[in-house]
Amino acid sequence: MLDIAIVEGIRTPFAKAFGPLAAVPAHALGVVAARALLERAEIRPEQIDQVVFGNAAIPPEAPNIARVIALLAGVPQDRIAHTVHRNCASGMEAITTAAQLIQLGEAETVLAGGVESMSQIPLLYNREATAQFLNLSRAKGWWGRLGALLQFRLRHFRPVPAIKLGLTDPVSGLNMGETAEVLAEEFSVSRQDQDELALESHRRAIAAQQRCLLGEEMVPVSSAASGGEKGVRHLLCAAPSGPFRQKVPDPFFAAGALLKQDAGPRAEQSMEALAKLRPVFKQGGTVTAGNSCSISDGAAAVLVMPGEAARAQGRKPLGYLRAFQYAGCDPRRMGLGPIFATSKLLKRTGLSLKEIDLVEMNEAFAAQVMANQKAFASRQFAEKELSRSEALGTIDPDRLNVNGGAIALGHPVGATGTRLVITLLKELRRRSLQRGLATLCVGGGQGAALLLESA
Repeated sequence: MLDIAIVEGIRTPFAKAFGPLAAVPAHALGVVAARALLERAEIRPEQIDQVVFGNAAIPPEAPNIARVIALLAGVPQDRIAHTVHRNCASGMEAITTAAQLIQLGEAETVLAGGVESMSQIPLLYNREATAQFLNLSRAKGWWGRLGALLQFRLRHFRPVPAIKLGLTDPVSGLNMGETAEVLAEEFSVSRQDQDELALESHRRAIAAQQRCLLGEEMVPVSSAASGGEKGVRHLLCAAPSGPFRQKVPDPFFAAGALLKQDAGPRAEQSMEALAKLRPVFKQGGTVTAGNSCSISDGAAAVLVMPGEAARAQGRKPLGYLRAFQYAGCDPRRMGLGPIFATSKLLKRTGLSLKEIDLVEMNEAFAAQVMANQKAFASRQFAEKELSRSEALGTIDPDRLNVNGGAIALGHPVGATGTRLVITLLKELRRRSLQRGLATLCVGGGQGAALLLESA
């Protein structure tokens, strides 16, 4: 078992893409989370040894977004930073990478997290259009440029959404929603069951908001953050001098806030409304926009240290990372990643599913969550797919995603893995429970599973 302390964690609110956070660059979202984390953990930027952030849709203006976040958050320029990418597990990859750096003795205090602005994923031009623009740039003189311009056709100005490419697996040829349809058919998950799970996700998220539970893990995003680098620098004092205990400007927390809480949960959601939605990915299918997660914007950050060092400093961590595993599976069934990764995790730790108190499983699709529930409880699946003689066990619905999941909250791909860890550790503490499992499926056919313990 590892002894890796998750000292503190915080995130921005999540919002559906092209919504309240659409104007905020990914790196600015990351800076908001990073600076709020340093403030909450009462740690100075110069105490950070390394920075690791997960991000799936790497912004062209910030290709090593972790480095940009580190510098704008005030971490000294001699501290290194790097970005990790494992699709939906990028936010978990950042945490497990931090753990590995600590194990190797490369760092003792690591700022880790995940970030995504799916609103700002760019539109692309196809190769033919790119060639035409290249010809135009090389043309000499007015006549040459005019000739190059006359070669353009309307089809050259039809952009290719990069987000659509990113959500389609090039090996199987299926987009993520189509893989959910594969699981819905394989595991006989009905449309009504999917809609009921989606409705429950909203109900739980709304209840958590009303009890201010989700608010405990987030910091509002100020309107100043949408001003790009200048706005972030002005607001966050990117290179503070002296102790970091200086007061962060009020707008950072409240005044002029673009978003103070998750924008996705809907109190008015109903089965009737969900039933009216048409299948999106397959004619006659069951997966709709209502029982799928939304593409979203957001960021999350955690402070990672050796457990011994955290205790020596008198810190009370959120909890501990005890073990983690990644697993591969058929890209067509990528949604089953959680059961493959969890099976490896339980085998490595010698634990059983009964010894896990709470589970956070990313709700990429209701069909995917329910397929995993059925697979976890299936002896036949265990024998055939996991080389086990017995089923992993039953996931109690009352201990799964107790404060709602991504169907209600949203799924900013690079940030979700970190969010799951923060949400789970805080809930374990509230309930005075010991162990939690954070797991998710990964586009391309992988799964991630982290074993967490409360402090």
